[in-house]
Amino acid sequence: MEKIDLHVHSTMSDGTFSPAELVSLAKKRGLLAFALTDHDTISGLAAARKAAREEDIEFINGMEASVDYKGRKIHVVSLCFESEAPSFQALYRKIRRQKEAMADEVIELIRKKGIDISKGEVEKFVYPGCGIERYAIMRYLVSLNIEEKVQSVWDKYLTPALDELGADKNISIDELSEGVHGAGGIISLAHFHKRIGLKGLNREEQEMAIGDLVSRGLDAMERYYPSYSEDDAAFAAQMIERYDLLATGGSDFHGKNRPGIELGSGYEGNLSVPYAFLAAIKKGKKR
Repeated sequence: MEKIDLHVHSTMSDGTFSPAELVSLAKKRGLLAFALTDHDTISGLAAARKAAREEDIEFINGMEASVDYKGRKIHVVSLCFESEAPSFQALYRKIRRQKEAMADEVIELIRKKGIDISKGEVEKFVYPGCGIERYAIMRYLVSLNIEEKVQSVWDKYLTPALDELGADKNISIDELSEGVHGAGGIISLAHFHKRIGLKGLNREEQEMAIGDLVSRGLDAMERYYPSYSEDDAAFAAQMIERYDLLATGGSDFHGKNRPGIELGSGYEGNLSVPYAFLAAIKKGKKR
C-alpha cells in the first residue's frame, strides 16, 4: 500500500528533526507523501518543500492550530492550503500575535520558580521568521534537561505561567475555517480522544461537539492515530461516515520528544495511512 503521513512535527515547533531531515526520513521510510504540521507555525514549509522536490517526494502544506472551543482547547490540522493566500495570511498574523504575546512575562514567572532562564538565553532558540514565543521557551527548557518528558515542561512551567497571565488565548474554529477555506485548504480534527481534544466527554457528548464543529466548517477527522484504542478508532470511523467527513491520519511524529512513535508507522507499526486519503482530499475538498 502507498503510505502517507499527514501529522508530523519538526524543530520549528516541538519536534527534533529539521524540516529537511524529515523529508529524508520520509523517503527512507518509503512514504509517498507527507505533511509538515507544526504547532501554530508555517516556518518550516519552505525548507521542507525545497527538500521534497530534491528527494522526489510529495509534500503537503500543513499546520496544527490550537483552537479555543467551549472552554477547552482542541487541535485542528489544516492541510492543502495556499500559504500566501490573503485569508490565510490574515489568520496567521493573528495566530503569531497570540503565540508571541507576553513572552517576557512568561520567562519572568518561570525564572521565579528557580529556573535559570533569561530572554537572552531564550533568543538563541528562536527561529527565523518568529519572535520570542512559547515554543522557543520550551526548547530552551528542554535543553536544560530538567524534565524527562517534554509534556512535563509544559505542565510544570509553561502552562501555569500562561494561565496565570491569562495569555493562553487561541483562535476560534470559525476563524480557522474562514482563513483556511479561503486559501483552498481543509481543516481536520486531531486526536479527538486526548485532553487537548474531547477527552472527558462521553460518546454522545463527543458526537454533539463533532456535529457542531462540522456546522462551523470542519471538513475532516483523523481516522488513524497511534494511540487510538479499538473503540476510539471505531468511533472515528463512525463519525467520518455519519457526517460525510474526509478521513485523515498521521503519526504525530516528534522525533526524540515522543519516543516510540515512528514517522509513517506510529507505535510498533500500528499506523498505516493510505494515499487514498490524500487523493480524496485533493479531489473532494468541500470548500
